[in-house]
Amino acid sequence: MALSRTKTDVRSRVSRGTTPGAMAKISGGRATRAPPPPEKERIMQAPPSPHLTRPVMYHRWSEMTFMHWRYPPAAIQRLLPPGLTVDTFDGTAWVGLTTFLMEDVRAPGVPALPWLSRFPETNVRTYVRDEQGRDGVWFLSLDAGRLLAVLGARAGYGLPYFWSRMAVRAVGERRGYRCRRRLPGPVGARCDAVVELGPPFTEPERDELAHFLTARYRLFTTVAGRTATAQIEHPDWPLRHARLIHLEQDLLQAGGLDAPDRAPVLHASPGVPVRIGMWTR
Repeated sequence: MALSRTKTDVRSRVSRGTTPGAMAKISGGRATRAPPPPEKERIMQAPPSPHLTRPVMYHRWSEMTFMHWRYPPAAIQRLLPPGLTVDTFDGTAWVGLTTFLMEDVRAPGVPALPWLSRFPETNVRTYVRDEQGRDGVWFLSLDAGRLLAVLGARAGYGLPYFWSRMAVRAVGERRGYRCRRRLPGPVGARCDAVVELGPPFTEPERDELAHFLTARYRLFTTVAGRTATAQIEHPDWPLRHARLIHLEQDLLQAGGLDAPDRAPVLHASPGVPVRIGMWTR
Protein backbone atom coordinates (compact mmCIF):
# COMPACT_ATOMS: atom_id res chain seq x y z
CA MET A 1 0.00 0.00 0.00
CA ALA A 2 1.38 3.40 -0.93
CA LEU A 3 2.09 5.68 1.99
CA SER A 4 1.24 9.34 2.01
CA ARG A 5 4.28 11.54 2.57
CA THR A 6 4.85 14.53 4.78
CA LYS A 7 6.68 17.38 3.08
CA THR A 8 7.66 20.54 4.89
CA ASP A 9 9.76 23.51 3.87
CA VAL A 10 10.45 25.97 6.66
CA ARG A 11 12.14 29.35 6.21
CA SER A 12 11.91 30.67 9.77
CA ARG A 13 12.88 29.32 13.17
CA VAL A 14 10.56 26.64 14.44
CA SER A 15 8.82 27.95 17.52
CA ARG A 16 9.50 26.20 20.80
CA GLY A 17 7.03 25.51 23.58
CA THR A 18 7.29 28.19 26.26
CA THR A 19 5.82 28.63 29.69
CA PRO A 20 3.59 31.71 29.95
CA GLY A 21 4.65 34.36 32.42
CA ALA A 22 2.52 35.41 35.35
CA MET A 23 -0.82 36.75 34.08
CA ALA A 24 -2.36 39.97 35.39
CA LYS A 25 -5.41 39.47 37.58
CA ILE A 26 -8.07 42.00 38.61
CA SER A 27 -8.53 42.35 42.38
CA GLY A 28 -10.66 45.12 43.83
CA GLY A 29 -10.48 47.06 40.57
CA ARG A 30 -6.68 46.98 40.51
CA ALA A 31 -4.45 44.80 38.38
CA THR A 32 -2.17 42.51 40.37
CA ARG A 33 0.26 39.86 39.26
CA ALA A 34 -0.13 36.24 40.17
CA PRO A 35 2.50 34.97 42.63
CA PRO A 36 5.56 33.34 41.06
CA PRO A 37 5.51 29.54 40.72
CA PRO A 38 7.12 27.51 43.50
CA GLU A 39 10.90 27.26 43.32
CA LYS A 40 10.77 23.57 42.43
CA GLU A 41 8.78 24.47 39.30
CA ARG A 42 11.29 27.11 38.21
CA ILE A 43 14.38 24.91 38.55
CA MET A 44 14.43 22.68 35.48
CA GLN A 45 17.23 20.17 35.66
CA ALA A 46 17.64 17.03 33.60
CA PRO A 47 17.07 13.81 35.53
CA PRO A 48 20.32 12.07 36.46
CA SER A 49 21.75 9.43 34.18
CA PRO A 50 22.23 5.95 35.65
CA HIS A 51 25.75 4.62 36.09
CA LEU A 52 26.20 1.23 34.45
CA THR A 53 28.89 -0.96 35.98
CA ARG A 54 28.61 -3.63 33.27
CA PRO A 55 27.52 -2.14 29.94
CA VAL A 56 27.15 -4.56 27.05
CA MET A 57 27.58 -1.98 24.27
CA TYR A 58 29.38 1.32 23.75
CA HIS A 59 28.21 3.94 21.23
CA ARG A 60 28.60 7.57 20.37
CA TRP A 61 25.51 9.32 19.02
CA SER A 62 26.79 12.21 16.87
CA GLU A 63 25.30 14.99 14.70
CA MET A 64 21.94 14.46 16.38
CA THR A 65 18.74 16.23 15.39
CA PHE A 66 15.53 15.67 17.37
CA MET A 67 12.24 16.47 15.60
CA HIS A 68 9.11 16.08 17.71
CA TRP A 69 5.37 16.34 17.13
CA ARG A 70 2.38 16.25 19.47
CA TYR A 71 -0.11 13.39 19.08
CA PRO A 72 -3.31 12.43 20.93
CA PRO A 73 -2.41 9.90 23.64
CA ALA A 74 -4.98 7.42 22.32
CA ALA A 75 -3.27 7.40 18.90
CA ILE A 76 -0.03 6.26 20.56
CA GLN A 77 -1.50 3.94 23.19
CA ARG A 78 -2.97 1.66 20.54
CA LEU A 79 0.55 1.00 19.21
CA LEU A 80 1.98 -0.06 22.59
CA PRO A 81 2.17 -3.58 24.05
CA PRO A 82 0.33 -4.48 27.27
CA GLY A 83 2.04 -3.12 30.36
CA LEU A 84 3.19 0.16 28.80
CA THR A 85 1.32 3.48 29.03
CA VAL A 86 1.89 6.68 27.10
CA ASP A 87 3.99 9.25 28.97
CA THR A 88 2.50 12.69 28.30
CA PHE A 89 3.62 16.31 28.59
CA ASP A 90 1.00 19.07 28.78
CA GLY A 91 -1.64 16.40 28.23
CA THR A 92 -0.34 15.15 24.89
CA ALA A 93 1.86 12.34 23.67
CA TRP A 94 5.01 13.13 21.70
CA VAL A 95 6.60 11.29 18.78
CA GLY A 96 10.20 11.91 17.83
CA LEU A 97 12.04 11.49 14.55
CA THR A 98 15.71 11.38 15.54
CA THR A 99 18.42 11.44 12.88
CA PHE A 100 22.08 10.96 13.75
CA LEU A 101 25.40 9.22 13.14
CA MET A 102 26.33 6.14 15.17
CA GLU A 103 30.06 6.05 15.89
CA ASP A 104 32.50 3.94 17.90
CA VAL A 105 30.02 1.08 18.18
CA ARG A 106 31.64 -1.80 20.02
CA ALA A 107 31.25 -4.41 22.71
CA PRO A 108 33.34 -4.28 25.94
CA GLY A 109 36.93 -5.29 25.36
CA VAL A 110 36.61 -5.02 21.56
CA PRO A 111 38.00 -2.10 19.54
CA ALA A 112 35.77 -0.06 17.26
CA LEU A 113 36.16 -1.08 13.61
CA PRO A 114 36.38 1.69 10.97
CA TRP A 115 33.54 0.48 8.71
CA LEU A 116 31.35 -1.64 10.96
CA SER A 117 31.35 0.78 13.91
CA ARG A 118 30.17 3.88 12.05
CA PHE A 119 26.84 4.28 10.24
CA PRO A 120 23.78 6.58 10.05
CA GLU A 121 20.62 5.85 11.99
CA THR A 122 17.10 7.32 12.05
CA ASN A 123 14.58 6.40 14.74
CA VAL A 124 10.86 6.94 15.25
CA ARG A 125 10.21 6.91 18.99
CA THR A 126 7.71 7.82 21.67
CA TYR A 127 7.75 8.00 25.46
CA VAL A 128 6.15 5.53 27.86
CA ARG A 129 5.92 4.28 31.44
CA ASP A 130 5.74 0.69 32.61
CA GLU A 131 3.68 -0.80 35.44
CA GLN A 132 6.49 0.02 37.90
CA GLY A 133 6.33 3.71 36.95
CA ARG A 134 9.67 3.67 35.11
CA ASP A 135 9.78 6.04 32.14
CA GLY A 136 11.64 5.44 28.89
CA VAL A 137 11.58 5.19 25.11
CA TRP A 138 9.48 2.92 22.93
CA PHE A 139 10.69 2.63 19.35
CA LEU A 140 8.23 2.37 16.48
CA SER A 141 11.14 1.87 14.07
CA LEU A 142 14.92 2.15 13.84
CA ASP A 143 16.57 2.46 10.43
CA ALA A 144 20.31 1.79 10.22
CA GLY A 145 22.83 1.74 7.41
CA ARG A 146 24.63 -1.50 8.43
CA LEU A 147 22.91 -4.84 7.86
CA LEU A 148 24.99 -6.61 10.53
CA ALA A 149 23.95 -4.00 13.14
CA VAL A 150 20.30 -4.46 12.14
CA LEU A 151 20.48 -8.25 12.48
CA GLY A 152 22.31 -8.04 15.81
CA ALA A 153 19.87 -5.56 17.34
CA ARG A 154 16.85 -7.52 16.17
CA ALA A 155 18.25 -10.77 17.57
CA GLY A 156 19.76 -9.41 20.79
CA TYR A 157 17.23 -6.75 21.79
CA GLY A 158 14.08 -7.50 19.81
CA LEU A 159 14.10 -3.95 18.47
CA PRO A 160 12.28 -3.15 15.17
CA TYR A 161 15.41 -2.35 13.16
CA PHE A 162 15.33 -1.92 9.37
CA TRP A 163 18.19 -2.01 6.90
CA SER A 164 18.23 1.21 4.90
CA ARG A 165 20.31 3.17 2.44
CA MET A 166 21.39 6.18 4.47
CA ALA A 167 23.68 9.20 4.59
CA VAL A 168 24.55 12.01 7.04
CA ARG A 169 26.25 15.09 5.62
CA ALA A 170 27.72 18.01 7.57
CA VAL A 171 28.65 21.19 5.69
CA GLY A 172 29.33 24.21 7.87
CA GLU A 173 26.29 24.67 10.10
CA ARG A 174 23.99 22.58 7.90
CA ARG A 175 23.19 18.93 8.48
CA GLY A 176 21.57 16.72 5.88
CA TYR A 177 20.04 13.30 6.52
CA ARG A 178 18.82 10.75 3.97
CA CYS A 179 17.13 7.40 4.55
CA ARG A 180 15.58 4.91 2.10
CA ARG A 181 14.31 1.67 3.63
CA ARG A 182 15.46 -1.59 2.08
CA LEU A 183 14.45 -4.55 4.24
CA PRO A 184 12.06 -5.50 5.75
CA GLY A 185 9.21 -3.44 4.36
CA PRO A 186 7.52 -1.20 3.70
CA VAL A 187 10.35 -0.91 1.18
CA GLY A 188 11.00 2.68 0.14
CA ALA A 189 9.83 4.36 3.34
CA ARG A 190 12.01 7.43 3.57
CA CYS A 191 13.24 10.51 5.36
CA ASP A 192 15.01 13.48 3.75
CA ALA A 193 15.83 16.28 6.17
CA VAL A 194 18.03 19.38 6.14
CA VAL A 195 18.54 21.53 9.24
CA GLU A 196 20.67 24.57 10.02
CA LEU A 197 22.28 24.72 13.44
CA GLY A 198 21.86 27.74 15.66
CA PRO A 199 23.43 28.87 18.95
CA PRO A 200 23.72 26.64 22.02
CA PHE A 201 20.82 26.59 24.46
CA THR A 202 21.27 28.84 27.46
CA GLU A 203 20.56 27.25 30.83
CA PRO A 204 17.07 28.86 31.14
CA GLU A 205 16.22 27.53 27.67
CA ARG A 206 16.89 23.98 28.80
CA ASP A 207 13.30 23.81 29.97
CA GLU A 208 11.11 20.98 31.16
CA LEU A 209 9.99 20.11 27.63
CA ALA A 210 13.59 19.86 26.40
CA HIS A 211 14.37 17.44 29.22
CA PHE A 212 11.20 15.44 28.59
CA LEU A 213 12.07 14.98 24.90
CA THR A 214 15.81 14.36 25.15
CA ALA A 215 16.86 13.20 28.65
CA ARG A 216 15.82 9.56 28.39
CA TYR A 217 17.83 6.79 30.03
CA ARG A 218 15.79 3.64 29.46
CA LEU A 219 14.47 1.77 26.44
CA PHE A 220 11.66 -0.76 26.35
CA THR A 221 11.35 -3.68 23.98
CA THR A 222 9.62 -7.04 23.67
CA VAL A 223 11.68 -10.21 24.15
CA ALA A 224 10.03 -13.61 23.76
CA GLY A 225 6.61 -11.98 23.91
CA ARG A 226 7.28 -10.17 27.20
CA THR A 227 8.18 -6.54 27.86
CA ALA A 228 11.83 -6.02 28.72
CA THR A 229 13.94 -2.95 29.46
CA ALA A 230 17.55 -1.79 29.24
CA GLN A 231 19.20 1.24 30.81
CA ILE A 232 21.10 3.87 28.83
CA GLU A 233 23.90 5.94 30.32
CA HIS A 234 25.07 9.22 28.80
CA PRO A 235 25.90 12.77 29.93
CA ASP A 236 23.52 15.69 29.45
CA TRP A 237 22.95 16.57 25.82
CA PRO A 238 24.77 19.77 24.79
CA LEU A 239 21.72 21.18 23.01
CA ARG A 240 21.68 23.71 20.19
CA HIS A 241 18.86 25.51 18.44
CA ALA A 242 18.08 24.37 14.92
CA ARG A 243 16.10 25.66 11.95
CA LEU A 244 14.31 23.19 9.69
CA ILE A 245 15.11 23.87 6.04
CA HIS A 246 13.49 20.83 4.44
CA LEU A 247 11.67 17.67 5.54
CA GLU A 248 10.09 14.95 3.45
CA GLN A 249 9.28 11.75 5.29
CA ASP A 250 6.84 8.88 5.67
CA LEU A 251 8.57 6.88 8.41
CA LEU A 252 5.97 8.02 10.94
CA GLN A 253 3.18 6.84 8.67
CA ALA A 254 4.98 3.53 8.10
CA GLY A 255 4.98 3.12 11.89
CA GLY A 256 1.19 3.37 12.03
CA LEU A 257 0.73 7.10 12.67
CA ASP A 258 -1.13 9.79 10.79
CA ALA A 259 1.10 12.25 8.95
CA PRO A 260 2.05 15.26 11.13
CA ASP A 261 -0.03 18.36 10.42
CA ARG A 262 2.39 20.98 11.77
CA ALA A 263 6.07 21.85 11.94
CA PRO A 264 8.11 19.91 14.51
CA VAL A 265 9.82 21.13 17.66
CA LEU A 266 13.57 20.94 17.03
CA HIS A 267 16.62 20.31 19.19
CA ALA A 268 20.12 19.54 17.89
CA SER A 269 23.33 18.32 19.50
CA PRO A 270 26.89 17.47 18.46
CA GLY A 271 26.40 14.24 20.38
CA VAL A 272 27.22 12.25 23.50
CA PRO A 273 29.04 9.00 24.39
CA VAL A 274 26.61 6.24 25.33
CA ARG A 275 26.73 3.00 27.34
CA ILE A 276 23.94 0.42 26.94
CA GLY A 277 22.99 -2.12 29.62
CA MET A 278 21.70 -5.65 29.21
CA TRP A 279 17.96 -6.06 29.02
CA THR A 280 16.06 -7.16 32.10
CA ARG A 281 12.41 -7.75 32.95
